[in-house]
Amino acid sequence: MATSAELIEVSERRSAHNYHPLPVVIHEAHGAWVTDVEGHRYLDCLSGYSSLNFGHGHPKIIEAAQEQLKNLTLTSRAFYHDQFAQFCMGLGDLTGKDMILPMNTGAEAVETAIKVARKWGYEVKGIEPDQANIIVMEGNFHGRTTTIVSFSTDPDAHDNFGPYTPGFRLVPYGSAEAIRRAVDANTVAVLFEPIQGEAGVLVPPDGYLSDIRALCSAKGILMIADEVQSGLGRTGKTFACDHEGVVPDIYVLGKALGGGVVPVSAIAADREVLGVIKPGQHGSTFGGNPLACAVGNAVIELLNTGQYQARAAKLGEVLHTRLRELIGHGVVEVRGRGLWAGIDIDPAVATGREVSKALLKRGVLAKDTHGSTIRLAPPITVSEEDLGWAIDQLLDAVYELKTR
Repeated sequence: MATSAELIEVSERRSAHNYHPLPVVIHEAHGAWVTDVEGHRYLDCLSGYSSLNFGHGHPKIIEAAQEQLKNLTLTSRAFYHDQFAQFCMGLGDLTGKDMILPMNTGAEAVETAIKVARKWGYEVKGIEPDQANIIVMEGNFHGRTTTIVSFSTDPDAHDNFGPYTPGFRLVPYGSAEAIRRAVDANTVAVLFEPIQGEAGVLVPPDGYLSDIRALCSAKGILMIADEVQSGLGRTGKTFACDHEGVVPDIYVLGKALGGGVVPVSAIAADREVLGVIKPGQHGSTFGGNPLACAVGNAVIELLNTGQYQARAAKLGEVLHTRLRELIGHGVVEVRGRGLWAGIDIDPAVATGREVSKALLKRGVLAKDTHGSTIRLAPPITVSEEDLGWAIDQLLDAVYELKTR
């Protein structure tokens, strides 16, 4: 096998530089641990941006995938297949919604929610053609399609990709009053992340989600919760909206729904909303394919036990208690919920990438975002001992950078 250096050199030379990976080449993985091509082991504290909530190679998910691979992988939605009904019913029951619309990636699911909201606005709410607007949040991350980057406030995601799709109104994240002021007669929806992941795991003020729910209900507009990263156990609840007992009109789901095996996404809503979509108006060749549904069914079964949500809540308390001890010792602020944390490193100490590289040398995989912030999101299956060890490595890394 080629060395890490050789594989990195070829990758950098022959692939587009749309990512800036850390210098590690992973060869295999089990549970919360991965191994590189030289045999070095690392604790995965990124989990594929929450795609691996159940760890690498969870036996129930792998078994479901292997069984399905023997039988049927793709039909397209031109035909029914025997995994589809169970997936629709299972995800509908998990979300408490009548219907689902399956896609592949999180960005596709967000695009689907936008299309559904606009169509609902024209056909149900009676808005004049091409006048619908959707309220979105500053600091958002919903994907990188042309429409989605049109309302991004991140220069890297947004700049030089125009002309941009109209119909979005940006307001500050965390301010229900700003949403209220932005609503007009043509508003069809409010699209938001219950916790902004890419922005640095930003948790909104208490009551924010409840205020959005009350406002949307009062104004007759759709509440769309992008739970692609925050959902499916990551925060200690099935959905981050559950922390305020809030149910959106549309759930946007992805990442962990595919169990780290295949891309699976979906939106879930009641019939009054999703019923506006008719044959030929939206779709995907691979969306809801048999392999994806079989994997999704296994994920839903795991979530239905409740044990992963409870584990994320319990280990989340350990994580945040330990991380708060670092404040004032090279760390400025810690945010998050459950097994998800954003850690602001003192810019005078190091950048987030420098800390991520220092952690890499110590056997921990983490990722920086926005300058001096790093994110931790280990698999929910991580042991408490390994979690504590990872935090020790962070403490050592920051101390070393602080005293260099």
